[in-house]
Amino acid sequence: MKKKVRTSLAGDKEECCALCRCSDDDPAMFGEKVVLKEHKLCVHYFCLLTSCGVYQRGEDNEGVFGFLLEDIKQEVRRTARLTCCCCKKKGACVGCNVRSCRKMIHFPCGKKKKFISQFSRDFPTYCPDHSPTQSVCVASDLSLPQSCSVCLDSIEPVLSYSILKCPSCHASWFHRECVQRQAHSAGLFFFRCTLCNNKENFQEEMIRMGIYIPERDASWELEANAFSELLEVYSRCDALTCLCNDGRTHSAKTGWFEVIRCRLCGSGGTHRKCSGLKLDNRDWACSDCTQATDGKASLVASPQGGQRRSLLSKRRTSSIHSSISCKRPSLPVGSGSPEDLLRALAPQLSPVTVQVEVGGDQALSAGVELVRRADFDPTHTLSVRFKDEQQTTLPSSLQDSHTARQYFLKLLEQQIQDSEVFEGPEGSKNLALDSQALRDDLYFDVGCLLALSLVHGGPPVGFFSRALYQCLFNYPPNCPLTVTHMTPDTHFTRQVSRMAEAECLDELKEVMAESWEYLELAGCNRPISSLEQRDALVENLVSFTMITRMQLPLQRFREGLQTFGVFDQVQLFPSVFCSVFCEAMVKLTAQTLAQLFTVNFSPQEEKQNMETPVVSFWRHFLLECEVGRSSISLQDLFRFATGEEELPAAGLLPSPSISFLHAIISSPPVADDKETHEEGGEGERETVKEVWRDDGLFPQSEPASKHLLLPVTSSYQTFKSSMEQGVSHRVHLLPMES
Repeated sequence: MKKKVRTSLAGDKEECCALCRCSDDDPAMFGEKVVLKEHKLCVHYFCLLTSCGVYQRGEDNEGVFGFLLEDIKQEVRRTARLTCCCCKKKGACVGCNVRSCRKMIHFPCGKKKKFISQFSRDFPTYCPDHSPTQSVCVASDLSLPQSCSVCLDSIEPVLSYSILKCPSCHASWFHRECVQRQAHSAGLFFFRCTLCNNKENFQEEMIRMGIYIPERDASWELEANAFSELLEVYSRCDALTCLCNDGRTHSAKTGWFEVIRCRLCGSGGTHRKCSGLKLDNRDWACSDCTQATDGKASLVASPQGGQRRSLLSKRRTSSIHSSISCKRPSLPVGSGSPEDLLRALAPQLSPVTVQVEVGGDQALSAGVELVRRADFDPTHTLSVRFKDEQQTTLPSSLQDSHTARQYFLKLLEQQIQDSEVFEGPEGSKNLALDSQALRDDLYFDVGCLLALSLVHGGPPVGFFSRALYQCLFNYPPNCPLTVTHMTPDTHFTRQVSRMAEAECLDELKEVMAESWEYLELAGCNRPISSLEQRDALVENLVSFTMITRMQLPLQRFREGLQTFGVFDQVQLFPSVFCSVFCEAMVKLTAQTLAQLFTVNFSPQEEKQNMETPVVSFWRHFLLECEVGRSSISLQDLFRFATGEEELPAAGLLPSPSISFLHAIISSPPVADDKETHEEGGEGERETVKEVWRDDGLFPQSEPASKHLLLPVTSSYQTFKSSMEQGVSHRVHLLPMES
């Protein structure tokens, strides 16, 4: 039996896709299967789009949808030596887009192994370890949907590769295969959520989660004569008593026995004579429409104009979609440090500046006013100006534009942490539910400002609790929240903690009786018959407190973080960004500062020999600054070299570097012994002898270019003295001696 199968596969080899070696013909799941018998070539459209080494270099009518035949054959030869990590066979053409990940796979195998391919931009593919996920925004209770909103079959309401949800209503959950087939059938103009009817956000989220949406009309509109019955005119008299001798189906062109159709539904008709209408009357409504409009059917405006506008607007392509027939060469973006990932968003910044005036230290008020401007553009460079209440400028240290911006962003994040939208201890904040903040949409503003700060070079956030990070980005995934994640010392937390700590059933019931209003609000006011049911009750209450009642604040906060695409970037690499949002800024250490700077030696060997000991001096000096054996601190040294108060979340640009400051000072003139005295009292002939001296050299810095010049000295004590004098003068704004 096995031999027969192998023989059959060998006989149909030319009907198998040249890239994935699969003969399946399912346009919704694999794309259109194109067979070129004259070239003995067969290929799936999706295999071409997701393949790593082939791009559309031709016009749309050339080759296979713009993929040239020579390029396809070259890709087949390239992948012939690549092994699929699923089936272990050769020909793997799809690879994870994260540069450090080496997983290669066939496109059909990728579906089995839960790979996600995004059909937009560069058509990247991500393995399960790096693929995007969706965040849970509803509590894990009975209110979750129990059936697929497309096929209506039962589902397990747990977000995964095979179960997706609508980002707008959160009530529409569906199978991945079901929504893919819906997208293939509906096309770009009709694909939307089956429950809330949202289109733009829904399509954008489905593309992010690997759903292919063809840029065409719906399949039912492409069928020949699919709507021919709509062209048929209703021509039957529906009056109780028809007076026409030729019967109800007779309709004259004019006169008493012309069939007049209902002006609202068009699905009912009557002869003028049969309904007592005047000879020139065409305004008539059937009994069903008359009842539905309370007898005012003649006052209802015709819907034809509105229908025509909607049909015309359907033809306008949404701006969020890139053309599917436009896969062009581009390097994939790989994972790395959070600094690298945030720098990838920085090219969106524009040289155009926007003025931000801060009254006193009210950075949050100034930031909210900025994002609420009608012409607000987050890509504009911030030009910050501080003023006090008397409208006089603040100290000269804030006159420098870069320093003022960095101080503003630092102050902004501190005030956001202390604002009414957050609660909890310092450095571990949860979102707070504040009705006034909801009415003012402050959650969106704060999310937007945090994204703005990260991309514009502000410090790391550092004050999110792990629970808030999990609620926002679903990391770590599928980990239930516990009482320890709730905000300490709040009324809800104390109630839930007492239930969790109850040692007997009577004690648990007593606490529940005292908290009946809270249980009723959470939908958990149910009888408890054993202590074993306590854990489920506590889990439901924690989920209600942290997630269900916070759905709207969480959603608006996420939408604010979408500025610059920060939310998508974090959701793609949640483990990388966790330290940026949840960990307090690490104190500067000698090792950190030493690794931060790149040492550039002079090209001359003689100078290199003098500079090498200075590097050792520099590292030893950093250690002494760290332990307090120097009059300056590491913070002073960092500020002197870079002009920054602390390390930005996006890192320092350009990268800090070190070079060396040499000096050769001439000695006083010395008489030349070889010269003789001339008659007439002429003076001696003098010569100049060059002597290297290292006293009087001080470090210099170029904060704009993050460049530090170290003095080349012969001893460590001279180096230390020079560094302390030079840095303290600059940092404390004392004039340098000439």
